[in-house]
Amino acid sequence: MTSIPFVDLKAEYEAYRTEIDTAVTRTLSSGWYILGPEVAAFEAAFAAYTGVAHAVGVASGTDALLLGLKALGVGPGDEVITVAHTAVATIAAIELAGATPVLVDIDSQTYTMDPEQVETAVTPRTKVIIPVHLYGHPADMEAILEIAVQHRLQVLEDCAQAHGALVDGRRVGSMGDAAAFSFYPTKNLGALGDGGAVVTNRDDIAKRLRLLRQYGWRERYISDLAGYNSRLDELQAAILQVRLAHLDEDNGRRQQLAARYSEQLENLPVQLPRIRPSAHHVFHLYVIQTGRRAPLAAFLQEKGVGTAVHYPVPIHLQPAYRHLGYAPGSLPVTERATRRILSLPLYAHMPEEHVNVVCRALAEFF
Repeated sequence: MTSIPFVDLKAEYEAYRTEIDTAVTRTLSSGWYILGPEVAAFEAAFAAYTGVAHAVGVASGTDALLLGLKALGVGPGDEVITVAHTAVATIAAIELAGATPVLVDIDSQTYTMDPEQVETAVTPRTKVIIPVHLYGHPADMEAILEIAVQHRLQVLEDCAQAHGALVDGRRVGSMGDAAAFSFYPTKNLGALGDGGAVVTNRDDIAKRLRLLRQYGWRERYISDLAGYNSRLDELQAAILQVRLAHLDEDNGRRQQLAARYSEQLENLPVQLPRIRPSAHHVFHLYVIQTGRRAPLAAFLQEKGVGTAVHYPVPIHLQPAYRHLGYAPGSLPVTERATRRILSLPLYAHMPEEHVNVVCRALAEFF
């Protein structure tokens, strides 16, 4: 029986083994392991790729969200509007910043923030909107930015699943006041450990971020403000330089595999990914919907096919966040999606034949 993993991180490493090993050896030989030339080089390259003036490397995607919020001046008493259909890091960062998450529903086709819901959620306490570019599909930034301008709000893009995605030709991360990226190993741009970055076109935000990531130091051992210890290390920065050089190529492979999935599954009784006309989807995940998710996942597992659910329980219904006060049924589109979604195997260096095997298994099931 063919065994098809949901993701194969070793295959991703093997594709660029020589370049990565060279980068690691170079860094280890340098004797400089924290906030040195490798971080500076990656920050410059990633800022240029994203189309912004500044990139600030931090320790994780969660820290990128937290430091991004703090750099935007978010604190106790503030409200931050985002979605419940996201990784828990989005909401955790808001609460770590001392603010209150205000959760809105999603668009049923793209799984991203519904701008109409945002409009009705704005209050005098609202300070920031966090649109999540989920599964590799950009949120409706034109509509969200229009609301932000109208209400004088700031926008922090959550780009953890959308490295390289575009809206009307502009990279995600380049449209809001700032944007948070994760470099967790499974991401489209993944390190071989934890890592993250905040990008921005605003000089004031970049300056504040560089203080926040290292104890608020403007000079060593002197804290100008209360900061954190959140630094992208030199090894991960060196690896990320290699991966960034291949990001568009890797995203192209993801798109080709996703297109093959869609071609072969179009006549089955499942909802396939939809792409907004202005969007360039980079397929961090290939997500389908079906009312028979549990038996389908079990059948695929029997066939040796790995699957996952992103995410099985929306944030507002999880035990740790019941204090936010959202009852079951309060976000109906989100709740329906989380009962039906299933992520199929997809990674940049997945063999094309694996797609064919998965599709044959789905056809057999239905």
